[in-house]
Amino acid sequence: MAEPDRYAASAFPPYRYVPGKSAHPTRDRDGHSHGRVLAPIAVTEQTWRGCEPWLLAVDLFNYGYYWESHEYLEAIWHGAGHDTAIGVFAQGLVQAAAALLKQSMGQVGSAARLASAASAKLRAGASEVLGVGADDLAARLEDFVNGRCEQPPRITLALHGSGAV
Repeated sequence: MAEPDRYAASAFPPYRYVPGKSAHPTRDRDGHSHGRVLAPIAVTEQTWRGCEPWLLAVDLFNYGYYWESHEYLEAIWHGAGHDTAIGVFAQGLVQAAAALLKQSMGQVGSAARLASAASAKLRAGASEVLGVGADDLAARLEDFVNGRCEQPPRITLALHGSGAV
């Protein structure tokens, strides 16, 4: 499978964090982001194309940096407000990243439960949120964690105009 497009200019961390297999990124002195705390990140339907943290979260997700993506997505969730359309969608992405991390660790039951919760949140609002085809992403997540496809889902952004991707 070809490498996904990159949307952000920011570099990736030197390693993908997997619990129990590498230094915790923020808590361990040897962590790739030691001491970093992300403040809430504000992104809207009008500003997402130029929001580097959002674009980086997508890139991290697409390249299998699920824990790191989760951190940015959680900051976006807090920045958007938990009960807003973007907030619910961001929480769904947080859960999707967690599901994919659990799947990569062989915790298939946890992955399936998180993917189900994620899919419900991704589908709760508009068909496209922050340039993401929400229904399509939810379906691909469910297919992957339930063994109906071999490749984890990637987020594709609709950079020009709107419409489901």
